[in-house]
Amino acid sequence: MLNLFRYSPNRLRRFRCPAAACVVAILLSGCQSMDGGALVNSAAPPEVSGPAAGAIAGDMVSRLAEQIGQGKATVALKQDGSACGQALEAALKGWGYAVVTDQKTDSGAPIISLAYVIMPYDGQVLARLSTSTVELGRAYTVTTSGVTPASALSLMRRG
Repeated sequence: MLNLFRYSPNRLRRFRCPAAACVVAILLSGCQSMDGGALVNSAAPPEVSGPAAGAIAGDMVSRLAEQIGQGKATVALKQDGSACGQALEAALKGWGYAVVTDQKTDSGAPIISLAYVIMPYDGQVLARLSTSTVELGRAYTVTTSGVTPASALSLMRRG
């Protein structure tokens, strides 16, 4: 029989280097990086009214302030010009943040890039705020008297 089952140290040596390279490649293939420019484009549907947008923005910005600190940085807001974007900008300013929408600042203050997505889903509105270090999400029920949170706050931190 071709001595397939017999141990030979020379036979294993020629496979060590390629096997090690494969293991390293597999381990490194799982690594990912995210920079501030990887945020999604902001978007909000026109169906969300001004008062509802204001209530959603107020709640989400208060939760964001808990995560990044109140008014400690300039927020670069990627805005789509909707009622939700305007309400978010007003809520950020109300919490003491300096807001820029043209992505340029004159001072050397830290800048936090912020994007938002608001979308209707199954009779509710899903809202998400994203920065390079934290992402917040929550579902809301829009009624004639206002907006009610329909889910717990979802929080994801990026290392």
